[in-house]
Amino acid sequence: MTRYLLSLPLVLLLAGCSSMNPLNWLSDEDNSEPPAELVEMASSVPARVIWSASIGDGADEQRVKLVPFVAGDRIYGASRSGTVRALEAATGRPVWSVDTELEISGGPGAGEGLVLFGTSNAEVVALEQDTGQEKWRAQVSSEVLSVPKAGRGVVVVHTIDGKLFGLDAENGAEKWVYDRSIPVLTLHGSSSPVIVDGYVICGFASGKLVMLDLQKGDLLWEITVSAPSGRSELERMVDIDGDPLVIGDVVYAVTYQGEMTAVSIQTGIVLWRRKLSSYAGMGADYGQIYVSDEADHVVSVDPGNGSALWKNKALQYRKLTAPMVLGEHVLVGDFEGYLHFLSRVDGRLEGRVRIAKSAISTPPLVIDGVVYIYADGGEMAAVTISDS
Repeated sequence: MTRYLLSLPLVLLLAGCSSMNPLNWLSDEDNSEPPAELVEMASSVPARVIWSASIGDGADEQRVKLVPFVAGDRIYGASRSGTVRALEAATGRPVWSVDTELEISGGPGAGEGLVLFGTSNAEVVALEQDTGQEKWRAQVSSEVLSVPKAGRGVVVVHTIDGKLFGLDAENGAEKWVYDRSIPVLTLHGSSSPVIVDGYVICGFASGKLVMLDLQKGDLLWEITVSAPSGRSELERMVDIDGDPLVIGDVVYAVTYQGEMTAVSIQTGIVLWRRKLSSYAGMGADYGQIYVSDEADHVVSVDPGNGSALWKNKALQYRKLTAPMVLGEHVLVGDFEGYLHFLSRVDGRLEGRVRIAKSAISTPPLVIDGVVYIYADGGEMAAVTISDS
């Protein structure tokens, strides 16, 4: 997987770089560092694959945001070429499959009994969860590179041009639009909105984090997670590409080339900041927040004050996903299809299992002691460990 830069009106598709730092991509010399090599290790994690299945051609080597979700006893996934499938979460057996013939670029998301996805042609499509039958489709302003979310009768979607749309979950009619201007140069991706009670929280390419009223789209607060700095447009990139993380009454956000911030949901007051750069995103358990930073170091952060508890550098430049937690383990996927297990206590590597031959770009999904993995080549798998 290669991370892209998006410039309006110019799109730069930059391939062949082993380093994930976009500031190195336009250099005259290749100063990038190679990804860390995996060394032989005795795994202490009894991981096993319960089932595996295929969701079409997956991302089809495109930089899109395709993620699975679980609702009830089913797991849903989508491919770039338009296939949307529902599988039994326990067995991987197919329940229904629909070929939409659309270029799916974001999703699927869930809520209100719907399977939601966005397209490269600026459409949001809603399918019935039970049958896969199309319920409605709506036109938005530009490509969708985020996961649509739904709650309390409203579907929310973030488009690549910096707009946040609130659509009626019944028919897709536009209820409101929030417009946040974007910088000249941004990373090729978007933070997905998070719905909390009657609010929606979303991060933007400008480094801003906002909370809106879900029904009306009114702005309730806005804070700057990181302010742009530097002389060039590359140096001034402070995108929030990872999704905001909500724990209780606090929301956490992190930018590329910037900072990680904790914000009170009720007041919009910044509780703490720390220097940290990430575009992969975050995961958490009851006592720690885990971040894959821009160098693919996995960092554990104290949610109360932002201090670092531990850092693991063993997977440097392996293009890690956001970390997720299963029992006493922190899980990350990498560009060679491996799922790595780290200790949540001190971050040491405890084991790994290869899930696919293609990259794992989507964070592991952990539900009821089972890890669901979706790889870029369309491979989907369910993994469990005996001590989970």
